[in-house]
Amino acid sequence: MIITEALSADAFEQALRDKGDYYHIHHPYHVAMHSGDATPEQIRGWVANRFYYQTNIPLKDAAIMANCPDPAVRRKWVQRILDHDGIGDGEGGIEAWLQLGEAVGLSREALLSERLVLPGVRFAVDAYVNFARRARWEEAACSSLTELFAPQIHQSRLDSWPQHYPWIKEEGYFYFRSRLSQARRDVEHGLELALETFKTAEQQNRMLEILQFKLDILWTMLDAMTMAYSLQRPPYHTVTDAAAWHTTRLV
Repeated sequence: MIITEALSADAFEQALRDKGDYYHIHHPYHVAMHSGDATPEQIRGWVANRFYYQTNIPLKDAAIMANCPDPAVRRKWVQRILDHDGIGDGEGGIEAWLQLGEAVGLSREALLSERLVLPGVRFAVDAYVNFARRARWEEAACSSLTELFAPQIHQSRLDSWPQHYPWIKEEGYFYFRSRLSQARRDVEHGLELALETFKTAEQQNRMLEILQFKLDILWTMLDAMTMAYSLQRPPYHTVTDAAAWHTTRLV
């Protein structure tokens, strides 16, 4: 969609919501997880790789805050960091994801070591954090608007996973439950910011491109997992059976 004349707030919001057609809920890897067709290896691979994304969300949000001169926005935005890091030890979304990892049979040490993170996933997530550091804070903040579609994906996991994967322990689902309300709150703030900021046709086209960039990141992560866990073609599979890729944060 190319906007030639500035859209009204309602029309622009609809254009943003229409991007949901490209949300990773439609990726074959996620469809397989929802449908009960994923193997334990594929579930564990997704949990391990998605953990890298989860741990980088507070870094992304801190970068946005560092570039934002508006204290009112920072007071609202800081809640996102607290949601993931928690107020104290043993709290927050990252802790909840570690519990999900344990529920699917992964150790905390394996997740925290990042040794299971595929390079394609690492590159995609690092690109997102670097965008947040370098872009205008309004643009970086509104890149989070894939949250428009997040409640649906969390609900789909809560609806389907207990039925299809009884081997996953119940305590692993806390993260998805907590994000149902948190994502809706974040959407309200992010959408308000986008509608206030992007008003000309040029600005609205750029915002749609930024949202597509974020959708590309989420889709690309699942592409990397598909190669490794569905097609059994992880990086260097023609050279070695070992996980030879780098395992540390270099940027």
